[in-house]
Amino acid sequence: MDAGLTNMKPTDQEVENLHSDPRSYKQDYEDKEGSTSIIFSLPEKIGVLAAALKVFEQHGVNLHHIESRPARDDARSFEFYVACDNLTGGLKEAIEALRATTSKLTVLSRNIQNGSADDVPWFPRRIKELDRFANQILSYGSELDADHPGFTDPVYRERRKEFADIAFNYKHGQPIPRVEYTKAEVKTWSTIFRELIKLYPTHACREFNHVFPLLIDNCGFREDNIPQLQDISDFLKDCTGFSLRPVAGLLSSRDFLAGLAFRVFHSTQYIRHGSKPMYTPEPDICHEVLGHVPLFADPSFAQFSQEIGLASLGAPDDYIKKLATLYWFTVEFGLCRQEGQLKAYGAGLLSSFGELEYCLSDKPQVLPFDPLKTCEQEYPITSFQPVYFVADSFDSAKVKLKQFAATIPRPFSVRYNPYTQSVEVINSKQQIINLTKDIKGDLSLLEDAIAKIES
Repeated sequence: MDAGLTNMKPTDQEVENLHSDPRSYKQDYEDKEGSTSIIFSLPEKIGVLAAALKVFEQHGVNLHHIESRPARDDARSFEFYVACDNLTGGLKEAIEALRATTSKLTVLSRNIQNGSADDVPWFPRRIKELDRFANQILSYGSELDADHPGFTDPVYRERRKEFADIAFNYKHGQPIPRVEYTKAEVKTWSTIFRELIKLYPTHACREFNHVFPLLIDNCGFREDNIPQLQDISDFLKDCTGFSLRPVAGLLSSRDFLAGLAFRVFHSTQYIRHGSKPMYTPEPDICHEVLGHVPLFADPSFAQFSQEIGLASLGAPDDYIKKLATLYWFTVEFGLCRQEGQLKAYGAGLLSSFGELEYCLSDKPQVLPFDPLKTCEQEYPITSFQPVYFVADSFDSAKVKLKQFAATIPRPFSVRYNPYTQSVEVINSKQQIINLTKDIKGDLSLLEDAIAKIES
């Protein structure tokens, strides 16, 4: 139900329909500039939504979208999601009026207007909502910087636009379109693949080297073949629940990290320009599938990556910057210690022949991974890193990351539900009770398994 006028009041029958089948009111809609989203709960009774919408009308607030669903923590209440204009009307006054009718109201906004402690940047709650920002990239298709190797190549620029169009038209749930790569593109891939596989046995971490042969067997990782994103996504889904989603270019840090919360990795499909096969100014398919993909098939690394994403949901801007820095020094450029030796696990290292050799030399500075210190470290984006951070293991890094995430100021906790592929916001006593029941169930299963093993 898209609402574009404040005097559009639903009938009692519409409210009854909303209660009986809230899914019928869920439609795709475009984020609007100056839009604020509000979630609030109200007791179930005929006319309750109409009364709430009357508050927005009285204060001249224009509504973009409305939807609802039964409240998870109270069977007698409904949870309403409203997207509205925060540039006109008295939104602040409308929110204050709503607070008088409900004890549970959260403001989710990309453009914070009121400065209240309850104001939280919008974040997706369901995996399908990744569609809402997947195309908000920094550049599109043939829009290349003047210093890009393909800037003066019209054929390459047109090819980049073809890849961008695939990503732009993609929606969650669709199969990722397969690409027929050209001979020139495969030649570029071959050059990179051939050189990198020489270093992997000695320079990559053991988890990477365990998975890489499986990608050769299951996903077509070969010197003469660029693998398809859908084949890789299917493989990852079976291993850890991760999946790939095509993207046309760079997303903002907030949007990219939000994808990880759902175990979704936004991946490019285009390949770097053939004139410089060992260099790319932005992530390309070589970086994505050779650098990132193997470790997304490892359960511990997959969980670590998702924890960064979950920590980002609703986080203030300054903490998004800190989390993006932690991502940079772990998922992109992380080192770990195994059997007393340094090994690479960051995708930026595992997809770069030159930096993979450099990072394990005596040239850069190497420090222990400490989120509180690592998140403040400055870094270059166009040269080798002067500093790397070393994790003892993915599990220990995950523990440290979760401790850091606990310091992020937001008025709730979040939990990913893999059955519904949704994020649950934990901000009430009943939700905590429900979470406790789930944990008790898992502990009971663990006790039963231990007893059977010991018998």
